[in-house]
Order: sequence, then C-alpha cells, then structure tokens
Amino acid sequence: MTKNQTTKESQLIEIIENQIEDGNPAIVKETLIRLMMSGSSRQDTIEMMACALSLEVYDIAENDNKFNLKRYTNNLRCLPDLGFMEE
Repeated sequence: MTKNQTTKESQLIEIIENQIEDGNPAIVKETLIRLMMSGSSRQDTIEMMACALSLEVYDIAENDNKFNLKRYTNNLRCLPDLGFMEE
C-alpha cells in the first residue's frame, strides 16, 4: 500500500468516525452496531464501511456527481457482503 493510499484510507475512516459521532446519517451508527453484534471487530466494521463510502467519494471526484445517500445506505445495508465493490 502506498503512502497516498494509506492517507486516503485514514481520511475515509476519519469521515466514518465523524458520522458515527454525529449520528448523521443514522444508518452509519446502526451499521456499526449491527456488524459488531454479528461478531465483526470494530476495526473491521469501520474498514468495511469505509469501502462503501469510498464509492461515493470516487463518484463525486471522478464524475462530478452529488453524494448519493440512497446508494450509500443500500451499500451499508449489504455489509458485510462487499459485492457492491465489484459493480
């Protein structure tokens, strides 16, 4: 992993942590609780959630689209299945 990739990953994790703390969107904290109750560690859960967020960040940066809360919510609900990353 390059330094740039590590920085981007840490930024995504920071955003997820802020969303959890702020309770906005609520699905983020709900997903954290759901996945941890099913046996995932907090770190693994946050990293999976960062994958869902990365798709939104990419779409904003590369396609000049707006944040798609509906898609983000749907992807969070799919976790721990990361099949949405292959689409």
